Amino acid sequence: MNVLILGSGGREHAIAWKLRQSAKLTDLWVAPGNAGTAALARNLDLSANDADGIIAACREHRIDLVVVGPEQPLAEGLVDRLAAEGIAAFGPSREAARIESSKAFAKDLLLASDIPTAASATFTSLTAARDYVIGLAQPPVVKADGLAGGKGAFVCDSKDEALKALSQMMEERVFGEAGGTVVIEERLSGREVSAHAFTDGVTVRPMPFACDYKRVYDGDQGPNTGGMGAYSPPLWLDEAAEPLIHETITEATVRALAERGSRFRGVLYPGLMMTESGPKVLEFNARFGDPETQVLLPRLKSDLLDILWAAANDRLDEVDIDWSTDACVAVVMASGGYPDDYPTGKPIAGLATVEPDVMVFHAGTAQSEDDGVVTTGGRVLSVVAMAPTLAEARARAYANVQRIHFSRAHYRKDIAAPAQDARVE
Repeated sequence: MNVLILGSGGREHAIAWKLRQSAKLTDLWVAPGNAGTAALARNLDLSANDADGIIAACREHRIDLVVVGPEQPLAEGLVDRLAAEGIAAFGPSREAARIESSKAFAKDLLLASDIPTAASATFTSLTAARDYVIGLAQPPVVKADGLAGGKGAFVCDSKDEALKALSQMMEERVFGEAGGTVVIEERLSGREVSAHAFTDGVTVRPMPFACDYKRVYDGDQGPNTGGMGAYSPPLWLDEAAEPLIHETITEATVRALAERGSRFRGVLYPGLMMTESGPKVLEFNARFGDPETQVLLPRLKSDLLDILWAAANDRLDEVDIDWSTDACVAVVMASGGYPDDYPTGKPIAGLATVEPDVMVFHAGTAQSEDDGVVTTGGRVLSVVAMAPTLAEARARAYANVQRIHFSRAHYRKDIAAPAQDARVE
């Protein structure tokens, strides 16, 4: 089977790495890819948002399955375009992808379906939004309705912060049209967890739970990023909560979308807050998370290609999915200054010195003219290790981070720290 993966991040490198293990894979392409995917597949000089170019590439290379990594092509209806051309794709339709591309749509769905989430209100008027914030008893969370690269949510410590966030989104348009509508939510307390699941719109197969780190600095300080690391499984999560989450949130959401005529095929990934009154949805993603994918796919023992093909063709009930009990930890190495201005073109040294069974998934990298690897983005690499315990996996990941060097490299030192998980040994 010939497969084309769309995207250029660590998520896409991890998907390529796992698909390469399938005996059913004939050839693999990635568009546009990075220096890491180039070692596993043929990179195409093609944007993941170029629908016409992608369709032409599928014809030229006789692609059997397209795997859509990032959210923007899904929001723009790429899967619908591919379906019209008779090309199978793993990912939701434009309408189903609104669960991520419009927070207002997601909130309406949740509230109408009695799926637990934070109280909220949606505004298109800056004046009305300001009045609402001023009248609140506590500072809220302010979110851009549309896609903002993982940076469109402001967890505010004061009303003044919330009012500033509103001005930035609705007046200054720092996120463009994505911030023209805002969702103002009750600020929840608890611990966050990611609950990915494969689905063909009827059958839902949960993945292990994972936790990611959105803030750029240790101790969850600094601005939000696309993600600075992750681990799986979260030992602090009560085992009794797991089936509850799958039944009342993930499966309920898939049913609710289907009832609205939007059958969801792909990965549905709700981000949850475990509150004193139970799990509540913070947001939805309509694709694999990044960096969560980098700690989930190493734990997958089954053939990923079988799963993706079955989900794309409404046959997920025919596939058995098996997971390793080992723990997995990913530490993101980023360019100094990220998520604001950062340098690029910095040579990366030490990649060949990493332990053989430790994975390095590339994101912001490219091959240099002398066949080396240089930085091209904010998040550069994810260093990923597995071990029987979370503590061992964490130690191995950080030991191998120390072997990789580039100018002004930055990474958090507290990913999967024992203090964050009472049950870590």
